[in-house]
Amino acid sequence: MAEMLDFDVPASDLAQCASPEEATARLEALYDEAHALTRERFDRYLAGGAMEEGGGAVYPYLCAVVPAEAAPQTSKLALGQIAAVSVHGTTVTHPALFAKYFQAQLSYIIERYSAKVFVGRSFTPIPLTFALEKATASLTADKRNQLQYHFHTPNLVSTNDDIVDGQFILKRHGAMPLSLFTAERVDYSLHRIQHYTATKPEHFQNYILFTNYQRYVDEFVDYAKAEVEAGCADALIEPGDRITTKSQKPATPPVVRLPQMPAYHLVQKGHDGVTLVNIGVGPSNAKTITDHLAVLRPHVWLMIGHCGGLRRSQRLGDYVLAHAYLREDNVLDDVLPPSVPLPTLAEVQLAMTQAVQEVSGIGKEKLKEHLRTGTVVTTGDRNWELRFERNAVRLNQARAIAIDMESATIAANGYRYRVPYGTLLCVSDRPLHGEVKLPGMADAFYQERISQHLDIGIRAIDLLREEARAGTLHSRKLRSFDEPFFR
Repeated sequence: MAEMLDFDVPASDLAQCASPEEATARLEALYDEAHALTRERFDRYLAGGAMEEGGGAVYPYLCAVVPAEAAPQTSKLALGQIAAVSVHGTTVTHPALFAKYFQAQLSYIIERYSAKVFVGRSFTPIPLTFALEKATASLTADKRNQLQYHFHTPNLVSTNDDIVDGQFILKRHGAMPLSLFTAERVDYSLHRIQHYTATKPEHFQNYILFTNYQRYVDEFVDYAKAEVEAGCADALIEPGDRITTKSQKPATPPVVRLPQMPAYHLVQKGHDGVTLVNIGVGPSNAKTITDHLAVLRPHVWLMIGHCGGLRRSQRLGDYVLAHAYLREDNVLDDVLPPSVPLPTLAEVQLAMTQAVQEVSGIGKEKLKEHLRTGTVVTTGDRNWELRFERNAVRLNQARAIAIDMESATIAANGYRYRVPYGTLLCVSDRPLHGEVKLPGMADAFYQERISQHLDIGIRAIDLLREEARAGTLHSRKLRSFDEPFFR
């Protein structure tokens, strides 16, 4: 350790760390110490021992100090301020889970901005339910009611997306955010991820596919098992943390009741594999799961699902690559107005186009006959056809080519959370042209197209993985003014 930090930050015991590895090691040590303290106090409470006021565990604190000449802020002069030494900090939870991510981000800002890195104890207490959620669930009603007098509960005022949504741009007192998420915000989502997907957050891979049909899951599980058996992946992890490894049967049976949005993980070293999440139908589910998965900082998420084709020239089984979105879902309007455009990300679009060509075998000259690009409408009304007269003019004005219930929501949250996003849909019905989705027609479509569609999504992930390794995936289009250093 080097000298202590003497800047005004909401933390104590801050000491300089000589390397990203030293910083993450100190974060882990402080977090483990805090967790042990919480466990000790909770055990004492269970035993009826005396409970002192205060003394609760706090989150570790990580900060970076950047010299004036390297400060990247864009708006200080507009506020009449001259650039000076800047301090960027964040509270941290589960540092072991994020160790490689932290090390990569710290290495970048040390090299790019000549930053000095400090680690200490924050002033933010760790809520008991975040630290020992399963233990508190077994308490009697009376014991549970008394917890609030001896332990901290989640502070929902500060557990928010203010950093994500740019609420700090005009604030210039104290440390600037180092990360998009505070520790409490991350803890909140880590618990929700396990609740909604029935798998642990540490199983999630850096490349995520979303779908809205169980049949994609069935295809993915078959594909993943073959990859594991061939030695191309370490394991397949299903809901309930059911793990399949090479030449071994899973130790547990499938879960009896699937969670709301089950997740399946094709695990590769360094979280470089693929996670598939069946989000079901509707924009509410799409918002819910992306709100939480964003804290894991995946490299990309893609939507591969079904849509209604809106043009007569489209055929069942044709693909739709979204170049724009008409957001009729409304679930994010209060944090990201529909007037804010969602930019097309060239790296993602090119990868998905190439994947369609390679997997389908369609020649370049014929590609436009089977892959349509344009505006995808996302609606919150599954029965929108019953109000066609009300919607027809708007769909026509938007030059829309397809309609679904999730894609724009996933893209909008990808934009908000700086996670590269993309949508490749398959036309399963043409409601405006006499082909409404009915069971018989849908079954024939499913048998023919789902396997190929999934293969295209996985191939696109392969291409995007290469972009990520080359450092060219994360587009500057997603970065805001005074963006936190951590991506």
